[in-house]
Amino acid sequence: MLRVLAAAPGPLPAEAVAAQVGAPRASTYRLLRVMADEGFVVHFPEERRWGLGIATFEVGQAYLRRQPLERLARPVLLRLVRSLRRTAHLGVLHGAETLYLLVERPPTTAPLVTAVGVRLPAPVTASGRALLAQLPEAHVRALVGEELVRRGGRGPADVDALLGELASERAQGWSAEDGLVTPGRRSVAAAAFDATGRAAAAISVTTDDDDRTPRAALVDGVLAAAGELTRRLGGRTPRD
Repeated sequence: MLRVLAAAPGPLPAEAVAAQVGAPRASTYRLLRVMADEGFVVHFPEERRWGLGIATFEVGQAYLRRQPLERLARPVLLRLVRSLRRTAHLGVLHGAETLYLLVERPPTTAPLVTAVGVRLPAPVTASGRALLAQLPEAHVRALVGEELVRRGGRGPADVDALLGELASERAQGWSAEDGLVTPGRRSVAAAAFDATGRAAAAISVTTDDDDRTPRAALVDGVLAAAGELTRRLGGRTPRD
């Protein structure tokens, strides 16, 4: 069942899960409720659908530390750091949050709040926005809810405002945040894709507000890095 939910582009009705696993509906409902109690799946009652829960990601964290995504991404991030001399991150979606798997920074750069293992609300991070932008609107609504977490009163006020911003970011191919995570710092990010064309992770770079590096240079850097990671994953973009 978890594989079925993981492969779906969004939450599924229980009957669809039952049909794909070849199990009786009653047994499927019972197992889904048990897994929901443990956090492995989440029920969206208004939609009568089920999706992956946070516990699924938490159990997988030990594997994530050793699996190919991080191994393949680390050289890409290191080259990006050497090229731009700015801090670079690898992030994935963890429910409605961005989970940082890798952080690489120049030797003289002070640590940021976005350390490995830190989770932040996806709508306020560049990486989270780059990944949310690749999801169907219904999936984004189900993940983040109608009332968004805002930091310091900044960021999109509601999910409709967020969806409008994500549509623009999806069209341009990259996302940004300006002071939403840490005042005085800004980030840009782009998504990398797996073999199914789904966004597997996002690569971002962070700078200070007084950094004179043109944003276009930062964007070009993360787009090139995300493209390289996509190729290393054997992936394809939705446009391929």
